[in-house]
Amino acid sequence: MQMSYAIRCAFYQLLLAALMLVAMLQLLYLSLLSRLHGQEEQDQYFEFFPPSPRSVDQVKAQLRVALASGGVLDASGDYRVYRGLLKTTMDPNDVILATHASVDNLLHLSGLLERWEGPLSLSVFAATKEQAQLATVLAYALSSHCPDMRARVAMHLVCPSRYEAAVPDPREPGEFALLRSCQEVFDKLARVAQPGINYALGTNISYPNNLLRNLAREGAYYALVIDVDMVPSEGLWRGLRELLDQSKQWAGTALVVPAFEIRRARRMPTSKTELVQLYQDPWEPFYVAGGKVPTFDERFRQYGFNRISQACELHVAGFDFEVLSEGFLVHKGFKEALKFHPQKEAENQHNKILYRQFKQELKAKYPNSPHRC
Repeated sequence: MQMSYAIRCAFYQLLLAALMLVAMLQLLYLSLLSRLHGQEEQDQYFEFFPPSPRSVDQVKAQLRVALASGGVLDASGDYRVYRGLLKTTMDPNDVILATHASVDNLLHLSGLLERWEGPLSLSVFAATKEQAQLATVLAYALSSHCPDMRARVAMHLVCPSRYEAAVPDPREPGEFALLRSCQEVFDKLARVAQPGINYALGTNISYPNNLLRNLAREGAYYALVIDVDMVPSEGLWRGLRELLDQSKQWAGTALVVPAFEIRRARRMPTSKTELVQLYQDPWEPFYVAGGKVPTFDERFRQYGFNRISQACELHVAGFDFEVLSEGFLVHKGFKEALKFHPQKEAENQHNKILYRQFKQELKAKYPNSPHRC
């Protein structure tokens, strides 16, 4: 009797152990299946949005370090420069989109990230202490909620030298602290931003466009320098990469990306076929150039001759210009004479005189060059 009872106990224990083993195997199978499904979704997601090499905490720490440095003064002493509020790892052989904006025009950044698939470097100008605070809060919010920003965007800040940008206090962001997604950050920015007329800053400080351009393209071998309210044609980054990868002999050549203006009410063209149906002369050249590319002359500020001065120096320095047959840029909205800020003509005349001086300086800088502007 006792032996029969012992046999039954042993049988039940064995059966219980077998059932537990089956249950564990099922759990293991479900776990592996879930991981496999998750990995497939992750791979599909990362096909469009590469994983960020840095965590949110690392990005925030970098932001604090950059701001705590107090920045450095530019060559004129009029501006304070904070490099690397946001940083990203960039391939030195990649094509970087370098752009600049006032705080109120940062709304255009979202559209640029949609069209430009490669790395992007952004210089932000804050004309007032309040704008400098908003810029730092925005950098904090974007780094928290926008994985694409952390993966692909470097951000720098410039403000008048009399101001110092502050590290965002946890209590300072206010309503920004309540946001929970990247789209919410841009939606909030749309409500607080107050874009005005170009270069009408409402202060006695000038918009340092060439300083901002140099800062954005700093350290890049190939850079396409554009204004933030421009839109690249679809696939422009991939096309430039493929073209540059075909040959290592692009040093000394400027690959011109034609730029056009389009009324805001029209849909942005995506292809050359769509573009030529709207096209009228003239167009302004923007370009990608490698090698020892001259910097933008930072004496040019506000309106007039700031960008063409660098194109002039490229020509005098001996660069060749080749126009892309497919890629292009589109500027949102026409530049209409009656919609410029009141000081536009005075700024243009001031920079026109500076441009004449600049061309004379080029003769001394490149005494053997047969080219003139």
